[in-house]
Amino acid sequence: MLSQLMVLFGFFSLVLVLVYWINRAVVLFDQLIADGQSAGVFMEFTALTLPAVIRLALPLAAFAAAVYVTNRMTSDSELTVMQATGFSMFRLARPVLAFGLIVALLMSVLMHFLVPASSAQLALRQSEIARNVTARLLNPGTFIEPIPGVTFYIRDITPGGELLDLFMSDTRGSEDQMTYTASRAFLVRDGDQTQLVMIDGMVQTLRRADQRLFTTRFNDFSYNVGDLLAATSRSGRRASHLTTWDLLNPTPELVAETGTSAARMIADGHDRFSQSLLGTVAALIGFATLMVGGHSRFGVWRQIVAAIALIVVVKALETAGLNAARANAQLWFMTYLPGIGGLMIVWCLLFWASRPYLFKRRIRAEVPA
Repeated sequence: MLSQLMVLFGFFSLVLVLVYWINRAVVLFDQLIADGQSAGVFMEFTALTLPAVIRLALPLAAFAAAVYVTNRMTSDSELTVMQATGFSMFRLARPVLAFGLIVALLMSVLMHFLVPASSAQLALRQSEIARNVTARLLNPGTFIEPIPGVTFYIRDITPGGELLDLFMSDTRGSEDQMTYTASRAFLVRDGDQTQLVMIDGMVQTLRRADQRLFTTRFNDFSYNVGDLLAATSRSGRRASHLTTWDLLNPTPELVAETGTSAARMIADGHDRFSQSLLGTVAALIGFATLMVGGHSRFGVWRQIVAAIALIVVVKALETAGLNAARANAQLWFMTYLPGIGGLMIVWCLLFWASRPYLFKRRIRAEVPA
């Protein structure tokens, strides 16, 4: 049974990771390629998002594998034969528990090492991209919007770095709308600032109050584009980039750097341990729910729906426990509410499955007089 669970777990993990990864990749493709980034940068970013995607997919894959294998073994009467030989429900659940512990080990590696490291590296690369001038503006033949209210376009770039046929519209002002056109332009570094030097062009100013248009021609004009290229990423690390040890032992320096409260950091640190157990809980719930109830010619769709509903209950416990722990550092133990609650649900289901007569009405036999 354990081997079947591992094979199906690998299959469902691959399918779910591909689904999540494609959805994430489409968003990244729009953001990066539209900003003029290369395919190599796109592949690097998608690779850095994979650990977070896998973290989401593994518990679902464990649940799907447990439901599929249990349903198949029940349909083939394999579990019925094992019960007839004296195996209790708790004994039958041992392979599923071993499978869940393997999933928990994989989740632990992701939660404590791979996801924080990849998130920190991804944030660093995003900050570098945001400061890259050529990637943000030098995208010939395309209208781009580096910041809301500013539209930028260039027709072409010469081998010497000269921008040809420039157009820039600035609608951020509440009183005036500015439009700049130039036949040529250059990007020039001036200390920490970047200047756009336009040559042989015109400035059109639309006064919003009376809709009057003013035009000014120039031979050369300098425009500071530093505001357009300012990195939007915040300085310092985020709480999700820290190690589990740092989260569980927040210092005033870390609190100031991340801008997160100590209670939230402690809760997030314990939540990493709790998240590692969700794969085990999901697999056991999938197995135990399908073991409840006898054979039915309508199949086990009712048990499957009940199992999905129980997973929703566990996720609700997770949200409630995490919110309580983030509000009060003394309630850090509430982050383990989904794991404890899920295991209690599994024990109740297995107890019920081993005693199917508990909730059945007993028919009293009538003895004729």
